[in-house]
Amino acid sequence: MIRHALHDGWRLTAVAGPVPDTVAGRSLPAQVPGSAHLDLLAAGLIRDPYLDRVEEELVWAHRTDWRYDTTVEAPAAAPDERIDLVFEGLDTVATVELAGRVLGETANMFRTHRFDVRDALDGTPAPLAVTFRSALVHAEEVEKRLGERPRAYGHPFNMVRKMACSFGWDWGPDLQTAGIWKPVRLERWRTARLAEVRPLVTVADDGTGRVEVHVRVERSGLEDAADLTLTAAVDGHRAEATVPAGSDTATVTVEVPGARLWWPVGYGEQPLYGLEVTLASAAGRLDGAERRVGFRTVTVDTTPDETGTPFTFVVNGVRIFAKGANWIPDDHFLTRITRERLERRVDQAVDAHMNMLRIWGGGIYESEDFYDVCDERGVLVWQDFLLACAAYPEEEPLWGEFEAEARENVARLTSHASLALWNGGNENLWGWIDWNWQEPLDGRTWGRRYYTELFPSIVAELDPTRAYSDGSPYSPGFTPEDKHPNDEDHGTRHEWEVWNRVDYTAYRDNIPRFCSEFGFQGPATWRTLTDWVHDEPLTPTSPGFLLHQKAEDGNGKLDRGMAPHLPAPATFADWHWATQLNQARAVRFGIEHFRSWWPRTAGSLVWQLNDCWPVTSWAAVDGEGRRKPLWYGLRHAYTPRLLTVQPRDGRPALVAVNDTGEPWRGPVTVRRVTFGGDVLATATLPLDAAARSAVVLELADALVTPADAAREVLVATAGPEGAGETARAVHLFAEDPDLAYDPAALDAEATAVPGGYRVDVRARSFARDVALLADRVAPDAEADEMLVSLLPGETHSFTVRTAAEVDPAEFTGPLVLRSVNSLAASGADGIG
Repeated sequence: MIRHALHDGWRLTAVAGPVPDTVAGRSLPAQVPGSAHLDLLAAGLIRDPYLDRVEEELVWAHRTDWRYDTTVEAPAAAPDERIDLVFEGLDTVATVELAGRVLGETANMFRTHRFDVRDALDGTPAPLAVTFRSALVHAEEVEKRLGERPRAYGHPFNMVRKMACSFGWDWGPDLQTAGIWKPVRLERWRTARLAEVRPLVTVADDGTGRVEVHVRVERSGLEDAADLTLTAAVDGHRAEATVPAGSDTATVTVEVPGARLWWPVGYGEQPLYGLEVTLASAAGRLDGAERRVGFRTVTVDTTPDETGTPFTFVVNGVRIFAKGANWIPDDHFLTRITRERLERRVDQAVDAHMNMLRIWGGGIYESEDFYDVCDERGVLVWQDFLLACAAYPEEEPLWGEFEAEARENVARLTSHASLALWNGGNENLWGWIDWNWQEPLDGRTWGRRYYTELFPSIVAELDPTRAYSDGSPYSPGFTPEDKHPNDEDHGTRHEWEVWNRVDYTAYRDNIPRFCSEFGFQGPATWRTLTDWVHDEPLTPTSPGFLLHQKAEDGNGKLDRGMAPHLPAPATFADWHWATQLNQARAVRFGIEHFRSWWPRTAGSLVWQLNDCWPVTSWAAVDGEGRRKPLWYGLRHAYTPRLLTVQPRDGRPALVAVNDTGEPWRGPVTVRRVTFGGDVLATATLPLDAAARSAVVLELADALVTPADAAREVLVATAGPEGAGETARAVHLFAEDPDLAYDPAALDAEATAVPGGYRVDVRARSFARDVALLADRVAPDAEADEMLVSLLPGETHSFTVRTAAEVDPAEFTGPLVLRSVNSLAASGADGIG
């Protein structure tokens, strides 16, 4: 097998559509893999699509057709040789021509397309062209033929197998990319090749690791069929099988005695083993493949119990509380996403104590790099099939495309230890029940058979080592008509009443078995916002800011969600900080509630970890990769040992959540203290929390009954046995607008240290949610901690990492060193 990349010498031309004069007739250098927008940007023909209101300038591209051209120079095929032209990904509706011959047409960006071109190459330069039709026009044509289906947004994204959020979402731009988005190459081979390598990994009761390697073989058809030899090797252990003449499938099983187990992060190590697969004939090696595997078992417990139906991940026999987030494509322009960028993002998840990421159904099946990184870090992956927030026709051409993409991607991903669940889609079962679909559908198909027939049958056939769920949210074992898909007592739940309609304290109104979506919005970090939006003046309602706020009534929900909890901001800078803080508080509130109910509640996946461009959104990490205050709130809420004050039996109680493999024992000190530092009541409570448990500690009336709710705080502190971090819970008796904060509670001093700066902060009065918005000082500046509450006399040293040389005092300025107290200082009626 000889592989030759075809990434050089491409040109791009607009060939149809409402093309502006500056672009019409131009032949541009094209990057492959890449997209038309990025080529236009590189040529200086458009401004950056993420900048200000440039998105509005690029609507013409929605209905434009593009042509990519290059020349293939390759020797003609030998008499016994096959030559294939392989496109790993075409975005999306394409016609492929080589040497003037149409090879085929495609309409699915999630599939590999392979063409036999041995007869098209004669040794002379051959023109290769890929013409992309407007995916929007194509989708509209399919919709006209099959009939309209309900969807969450205006464009018919449910009619074409293209990344749904390419057409815009409530956090993403409407840019509708087109291009050769994955590698393209020639493959020259003889006799046979490995068309599919599908390792299924299990662990026997005696600890023996088992790798059952299923292969599909494609034969060239240019010689008599013969027996082939399939070999697999793992960690010095080798097995061999014969692929009989006339057969195109085979299985070989390698056993590894005493295999070291792969664990999610926080539960153990992540050993990975190399798997080598070789296909050979009597004449020698024909093809080979390499994978990495990890030995573990993973199931989802949905056995009915006294409450309803749980949804608990079980890895190697250990029940896991899933602490994590939803994942969207990390850039709207997918070809800019590098392995290094994915490493940074997954590391940010791990650093916030997450152990699971859910790949959401409106994005993509991620690159091998993504799953590799999750394998290495021990991050479990929940993988949606790619359907989201819409009714999907079950007729052709869509049924066949769904089946082909599902088969390819299930087979592709089986080797990854991190992959824990296949999920039918996002919110489509819920949509059928609650979103007024049934009357407009009038009996037309909406996708039910994908979730209940096609996908589960493919998973059962190709990846029986993993669980499958019909959708999210979903009540396992029930049809949507028999049990509401979003029932809190059954399976997975999405909590969107908070954010959309009710205050975040309403998270406590439900105790879900597994909350796979919930969240609250906040703007990007100051540096990211001001680098991309240049409104003068910059306000929540200025045009550029609003274009980067895609949620329906997003700013209204931000303001209404903040009003009960924080003093009214006086300036845009205050509004920016307050909305970011409220986002962090709201999500932390929900997570602590969910975790306090373990094991009844077994998972918390916040919407969302990351952004695909600079935008006001639910993300914890903004489009430039900067950590918002929410990220720090997540790290506090997901800490392995958590103390949190929660209502139990109509009164406040202290819940200790121990998500470690060791018991958590020792005294817990609980104090009711004035903002000035006077201790009004104190108690020492014994704590004995078993590994992976949550325990409730009762609090005496003297601790939870304030004399002056506006000037008192409850603080609980638990130090672990031996070395380790102290766990702390801070509980207020009223909301911030009603509290008598000292607006000048902090003293601070900053000093240069190797690699950045140290900022020492001391509280003279109780200071809540102290933060350093370090990116206001330098673009690369990042504080190690945020949202720290200090009692009078307490100090905290923040470390800021940056390569910039600045006046250290800038880190103690009023727009950088923030707290709730600094908002209380404004005494404003709002910014209007």
